Amino acid sequence: MRVNQKMARCGHLIILCLVIYAREVLTQNSTASNSQNVTVLPPGCGQDLKWIFFFLCDLEAAWGIILESVAALGIFVTLILILLCIAFSASVSQDERKGALALNFLFLTGVLGLFSLVFAFIIAPNSTVCIIRRFLFGVLFAKCFACLVANSVRLNYLVLQNRGPGGCLVFLLAIGLFLVETVINVEWLLITDVRQTQRNTDDPCNITNQDFVTALVYVMFLIVASLAIPCSVLRGHYLQWRRHGQHIVSTALLSLLIWVAWIVMYLYGNKKLGHKSWDDPVLAIALASNAWVFLLFYAIPQLVEMTRSGYKYEGDRLNILNQHSDESPSIVMENRAFSMDNLNLAEPDSSRREQNKPVSPYSNYTGLYPTLPLHPVEVDTVNHIPVHLPRISMEPWRYHL
Repeated sequence: MRVNQKMARCGHLIILCLVIYAREVLTQNSTASNSQNVTVLPPGCGQDLKWIFFFLCDLEAAWGIILESVAALGIFVTLILILLCIAFSASVSQDERKGALALNFLFLTGVLGLFSLVFAFIIAPNSTVCIIRRFLFGVLFAKCFACLVANSVRLNYLVLQNRGPGGCLVFLLAIGLFLVETVINVEWLLITDVRQTQRNTDDPCNITNQDFVTALVYVMFLIVASLAIPCSVLRGHYLQWRRHGQHIVSTALLSLLIWVAWIVMYLYGNKKLGHKSWDDPVLAIALASNAWVFLLFYAIPQLVEMTRSGYKYEGDRLNILNQHSDESPSIVMENRAFSMDNLNLAEPDSSRREQNKPVSPYSNYTGLYPTLPLHPVEVDTVNHIPVHLPRISMEPWRYHL
């Protein structure tokens, strides 16, 4: 009996072991099948590529490839502009134009960062990528718009008297405006991390769209400032500095339109269209389009202005033109068939006798000096000759009829 009981217990243990082993095999097969379903390679991607980089090569999701190529071209153009800015900086001789060299270099580095950040929004989100997105989006935009605001303040002085604050002072102003947004983003990251720990969630991507836009209020303030401050530059005396103001106004206006479009689409448009997965493409398009606006409407024109000659005061030339236009032209028309030189030869004797009579000194007045010889063949018109009335002389023989 005891032997039979032992044999029965061993059989039950073997059956339990087989059941546990079967369950483990089934669970492993199910997880393997799930992982295979998750890591299905899209067309255009390699086998060794991680799943977070699929949008960089997925031919079915063409938005990733398009934005990737646009951002790569922007990075290439920005690097060329940085090299040209460094090369042309040695040829700039005027101090007022040298003051913008460091500011333009800081601006181009911000544009380079915007193009590079586009790739972070094409990659699938994880904890590291989401922190990079949330921190650098506002900081890089604040860096570019802070340069525009600082240059606008500088132009308000230059357009009036061709002298302004030094380049070091303007550069420090841009750095100060840029660091404000950096502090705001650091505090925002800390606050959201504390909030997530209280909710027992450690996902940095778990941020609502309203919170993301609210953290960019200071950047919106810089956009409005870069649009409003250079408006007074457009009425200055120096036309060359006025062109700088026009570049800033056009750049800020287009940037404002881009920001209004992507914020409306990010907060309301995607929900109404039923495309919740379009948040990353919207932000990536906003980055790429605004960065290209910075290059085409500000960076390249600034580089062209570096190659121009010295800036002169244009008000004097305009005043001279106005004075000439206000003066009434005095035109003396003269008959070609009649010559003053042949007058004495063609006079009859009777007229010569009458020369001894008293003659009015104004009888032969034509608006010219009495001793000024006029030759009708050589001079047809005389313009802008001041009018001087001759004095009455008691010697009438100096005048001829």
